[in-house]
Amino acid sequence: MQRDVVVIPVYNHDRQIERLVRSIIGFGLPVILVDDGSSNPCASTLARITNENVSHVTLVVHEANRGKGAAVLTGLGVAHSAGFSHAVQIDADGQHNVNDVPALIAFSRARPDAMVTGQPQFDDSMPRIRRYSRYLTHVMVSVNTLTMQLRDAMCGFRVYPIARVLDIARRIDFGQRMDFDIEVLVRLDWAGVPIVLLPTRVQYPKGGVSHFQLVRDNARITSMHTRLFFGMLIRSPRLIVRALVPQAPTA
Repeated sequence: MQRDVVVIPVYNHDRQIERLVRSIIGFGLPVILVDDGSSNPCASTLARITNENVSHVTLVVHEANRGKGAAVLTGLGVAHSAGFSHAVQIDADGQHNVNDVPALIAFSRARPDAMVTGQPQFDDSMPRIRRYSRYLTHVMVSVNTLTMQLRDAMCGFRVYPIARVLDIARRIDFGQRMDFDIEVLVRLDWAGVPIVLLPTRVQYPKGGVSHFQLVRDNARITSMHTRLFFGMLIRSPRLIVRALVPQAPTA
């Protein structure tokens, strides 16, 4: 039987997090908050939220900032130890439509073998440079998987089959920061995990806090794409055969 939990990596996102957690609890879902080395105002907010919702919320703390990917992997490890089979990842910055969480879980329960990921529908609040970056990543992911089906590998709103992710994490070192979302999707695809897409509205809230660092994170993502490209070459015979065989639509 599928058991679901919501994992939220948090780094100095105290403005949006309380409302987000309350919404998720309202769906009857447990929450694992991973405080990735936040400063005192946010750390205090997370501790208070946890104390006020002790039966619904688990707080895990990284003493120093280790990156979004590291925080997600920590949350997945805690979830697995607690007996959960699937984890919803949602970012703490208010970009994602929390009302789509039940739909993500419904898709996941229909395909428990799959990873369900949001396919963002952006509004005009999206910065133009971020739009270009996502398009370039889409091109590189298409090259590295030899499929056009994975439309937005940077979306941090998804449901993981926890055991499959942790199995891969035991064998390779995932990117620990903003490169994680892309790499884990590509490696799950390589491992034969179906990827199911769910359209979801994404916005960049006014006054929202983003920790994406344009130069550093794009450099890290470029390096990751290069590594994945050579990994694709090794797997290319199998990926080419897959590309030539008609596939059922994912969503």
